[in-house]
Amino acid sequence: MAHTAGCLPLRELTATLQTYNIDFVQLALAKAIQDIDLSPGKLSPGLASYIGEQFDKAGIRIGVLGCYINPIHPDPAIRRVEIDRFKEHLRYARQFGAPMVATETGALTTFQEFDPYRYEEIGWDALKATVEELAEEAEKWGVFLALEGVCTHTLSSPAKMRRILDEVPSSSIGVVLDPCNLIGEEVHLQDEIVDSAFSLFGDRIILAHLKDIYKDGTRIRHGASGQGLFHTTEFLNKLEAHKPMIDVSLEEVTGIDIKDTVTLLRNLRH
Repeated sequence: MAHTAGCLPLRELTATLQTYNIDFVQLALAKAIQDIDLSPGKLSPGLASYIGEQFDKAGIRIGVLGCYINPIHPDPAIRRVEIDRFKEHLRYARQFGAPMVATETGALTTFQEFDPYRYEEIGWDALKATVEELAEEAEKWGVFLALEGVCTHTLSSPAKMRRILDEVPSSSIGVVLDPCNLIGEEVHLQDEIVDSAFSLFGDRIILAHLKDIYKDGTRIRHGASGQGLFHTTEFLNKLEAHKPMIDVSLEEVTGIDIKDTVTLLRNLRH
């Protein structure tokens, strides 16, 4: 994640990232770039190309634009603003050099206070409508809409990810696989959950997220990859078998720990 280095002026950001021994970044514009106004409506081919060129000069590829909206926001007006912001990212992704724009899918309980019995169904219908619209936009610009499942979100399981892929049959939709987000508290079932993901949509994975699971008393927390309860080596081997050379974004890691984490993970794969 580019903003792991902080929200910095663009050239300082790329110079800092250059020291991390990384090949690519996931770039969330507003979170990472301090000295350029990147609010909705400000992007242009020139601005996107300029930012992409600065990363290219640093030898770092922008593999994905992160635009984490709430695609099922219960206020239709706010949801429309969010969708339009995501569409703007889709339009200019290629100028940044990015083949995809990624988002999560909103809390599973979003509509619970409105209808405690049908809230999951209502949330699903809202998500499907948004995904249909964004997939159509992605197709126009030759980029991917990248969807990330989380155990507490609308796409809460591998089966639900498979369902949205079936119900919105667009080849412009890809999957961001974050295994720890899907596992949640079910650490003892992690191998089954990961295997289910690869079985149900292994061919549609276009990006992976990697962190680790740690037990803090009775609660589960996420932290830097490679030293916790998640079966990292096994996951990387499965990922390599299904999607060789796929990009992997590191989460839950701070700037000072990035080099050590990258080195640890590279060694795990050999």
